[in-house]
Amino acid sequence: MTKILKTIIKISIGILCFFAVITGVWAGAYFHRSSPSAIQQYETTNPYIQEITQISAHRSGAGIMPEETMMAFKNCVENADFTVDFFEFDLHITKDGVLVLLHDDELDRTSDCEAVFQEANVRPENKTYEELRMLNMGAKFITDSGEMPYANLHGSEVPDDLRILSLDEVLDYLTSQGNYNYIIEIKNEGELGKQGVDILYTTLKEHNLLDSAILGCFHPEVSDYMDTTYPDMKRGAYTAEVKEFYIAALTNQSDYTPSFDVLQLPFGSMEDSYGLNLATAQIINYAHKNDLAVQYWTINNETDMEYLIRIGADCIMSDYPDVLYSVRSSITD
Repeated sequence: MTKILKTIIKISIGILCFFAVITGVWAGAYFHRSSPSAIQQYETTNPYIQEITQISAHRSGAGIMPEETMMAFKNCVENADFTVDFFEFDLHITKDGVLVLLHDDELDRTSDCEAVFQEANVRPENKTYEELRMLNMGAKFITDSGEMPYANLHGSEVPDDLRILSLDEVLDYLTSQGNYNYIIEIKNEGELGKQGVDILYTTLKEHNLLDSAILGCFHPEVSDYMDTTYPDMKRGAYTAEVKEFYIAALTNQSDYTPSFDVLQLPFGSMEDSYGLNLATAQIINYAHKNDLAVQYWTINNETDMEYLIRIGADCIMSDYPDVLYSVRSSITD
């Protein structure tokens, strides 16, 4: 073996060792879990900062019932075995300007739209509200045991509780049942997203819910539009703002001034959380110090639920609010 080859091998091994160390440090930081004793208490004016972690039904409890349907909302409201504090749901605008509950940009994953409309990749903005009401929004729902109890319901057989919901319809129901808070995400971008914000603001004001709702949107131009046009609306941070906050928290930036009210942070998946550990005492303390509430999504693992509750998460969003309620009860009772 020549000296040159030996040198190349040594350099290569050195580079590999360097990256192994860097990767180990990064992984250690990502998987670090803080002690609850490290959490500090701050005076706050933010009503979403809570001493006891609040429970949010993510997509209205998507693990228990077909997501974002009236059936799911009723299960959370009328079930005697658990209660929720927040409802989280998503909004798309229809062709005729109605806000409807739907997470995906298309209807294919959750409904029977291919059978009804004889087309795939159906987008809500290309259909009217009445057309969308023909769909079975529970057609693709699969229970934890692998069953599809609503798959064969079509047309007149579809109960109203499984038809697509408008924003007005769900708020009329929920406000008649109790006092809830809301995490609402506008899914459209650009001009459609801005139109959605206009409708959402008017609707929340009509229902006297401006102080009970937090708007979320991953599209910066929509969030910026809300800040400019409706400064009295509360909103969560979008992705770039989360990353800016993370750097500010790590460096303990003294002049940090957020333009949002709530941090809605992913946890449990490296991919979803941008490879950042967003659930540490350092993160929560810095947020609370800056009067920001911290809410985590989408937490379906009981171990993660318990950890976040113990380190002072203000709210947890889960597809299984019944499980989260049980975990919280075991800690707080």
